[in-house]
Amino acid sequence: MQQESMDFDVVIVGAGPAGLAAACYLKQQCQELEVCVLEKASQVGAHILSGAVFETRALDELFPDWSERGAPVTTKVTKDEFYWCNGSSRHIKLPHLLVPQSLHNEGCYLISLGQLCSWLAEQAELLGVQVFTGFTAQSLYIEHNQVKGVITGDLGVAANGDHKDNFMPGMVLKASYTLLGEGCRGHLGKEVMRIFELDQHVASQHYALGFKEIWRVQAEDYPLGRVVHTLGYPLQPHAQGGGFLYFGADHLVTVGLVVDLNYKNPHLSPFNEFQKLKTHPLVAQVLQDAERVSYGARALTKGGLHALPKMAFPGGILLGCDAGTLNSAKIKGTHTAMKSGMLAAETILEARKSNEDKPVLDYAKHFEKSWLYDELYRARNFTAAVHQYGLFLGGAFNYIDQSWFKGRLPLHIIDDEPDHAHLSPSASCTPLVYSKPDGVLTFDRSSSVFFSNIEHEENQPCHLKLGDPNIPIDVNLKEYDEPAQRYCPAAVYEVIEQEGRFALQINAQNCIHCKTCDIKDPCQNITWIPPEGGSGPNYSSM
Repeated sequence: MQQESMDFDVVIVGAGPAGLAAACYLKQQCQELEVCVLEKASQVGAHILSGAVFETRALDELFPDWSERGAPVTTKVTKDEFYWCNGSSRHIKLPHLLVPQSLHNEGCYLISLGQLCSWLAEQAELLGVQVFTGFTAQSLYIEHNQVKGVITGDLGVAANGDHKDNFMPGMVLKASYTLLGEGCRGHLGKEVMRIFELDQHVASQHYALGFKEIWRVQAEDYPLGRVVHTLGYPLQPHAQGGGFLYFGADHLVTVGLVVDLNYKNPHLSPFNEFQKLKTHPLVAQVLQDAERVSYGARALTKGGLHALPKMAFPGGILLGCDAGTLNSAKIKGTHTAMKSGMLAAETILEARKSNEDKPVLDYAKHFEKSWLYDELYRARNFTAAVHQYGLFLGGAFNYIDQSWFKGRLPLHIIDDEPDHAHLSPSASCTPLVYSKPDGVLTFDRSSSVFFSNIEHEENQPCHLKLGDPNIPIDVNLKEYDEPAQRYCPAAVYEVIEQEGRFALQINAQNCIHCKTCDIKDPCQNITWIPPEGGSGPNYSSM
């Protein structure tokens, strides 16, 4: 069956906040442009997961009348609290003045990012953007050393490679410009960085794994709009990160934990650390007599400005978390992702006015003149300071830098060791023992994955690729007790015994597309690629 092709002016990979903001801005400024957005999920928002405390700055620019248009941005932050959890049962509320200014949330909103993206997709379609869901951008389409579009994944391929009755070959979506907004650790983003050496001469990128559950509570005196952030228990002293509680609309409380992926102890289980957080009285008292309705997890890019690659490449631009535009000093990335997409649209519009055959996409010019660059510059040291000096000294530096100097101290702190390289041999680390789940506040991974509404066609090729199939047992199991068994939040990886020998079993049908394995594997032996279009979690209100 011959591979078909379609032609567009701009192809955008990923219907997240960055890609949709780019699409909307392009059509607002130039209606005749043919713009396509490709989304691997079954519907827009189904793979989107974020906290999310939302700053409206970019949305204000893109749609000044967003409230009148019915944007799902209605729950304003009413109370902003920060706690130090000093042990499994104690906590201290930090005075507002001692919390870095960047972490204050006045004027922000509690939202579902999935719902916001669904609304943005509606606005894009009203403007004439073509949004295709359930199709993966499997590979780049390159001609003469320039990205000229993407190739979608085949549908209807069996696990053994045979074509099933419903087989449909992928299509070539050709474009003058290709924007990659796949989110954290996008597989095409990795490929384009490798081909065009975009991340040369910058610091190593850093990541965290964020967990999120939504619970329906029955409290009569419900503190709508309350925001709670925590530090300390359960992660200290084994890992860095923090927890959160957000009191959203309809009595739906979000509870979550962000675990930095630079932790050293391979025995650590981020999922079980999240379960421990829910047993702390500060959280447990909120969740008692409540009902869990949703679960998910997603890696996030947090290296900041020092780790930001060149975002423009021949024929296209990296957007949002595909590049790493999250502002770690604010713990917010939606408004920065949207702005990165809008700046990419400005860059394309400028390039189209050029008389050159192959105009250079001068994204850096637009970026460096924007408030996005100013934000990321002010936050440039935040993650590295904590990584290099620890929570207390690094936190003290960040407080002084953010609250007193507004991020303008004349210092540049660099953490150039990638997260996977931090892992220590298991023999040198203290084993960590976790309590069995109680089925009330704490749960196992298998039952949790059920709440992500996951769907995979099981008879399809495995989308988790091992560079060397021997490494998981011969190296990772011997040196690190195969940490994939614990860092995966969806029980995808299991070490089993077969005929007296150990083997790594990959339960790819459990994958919730968090990308942690692609990031944390100590040998960088696992590569995540998208499974068949429409596969994966189907998050609602996440």
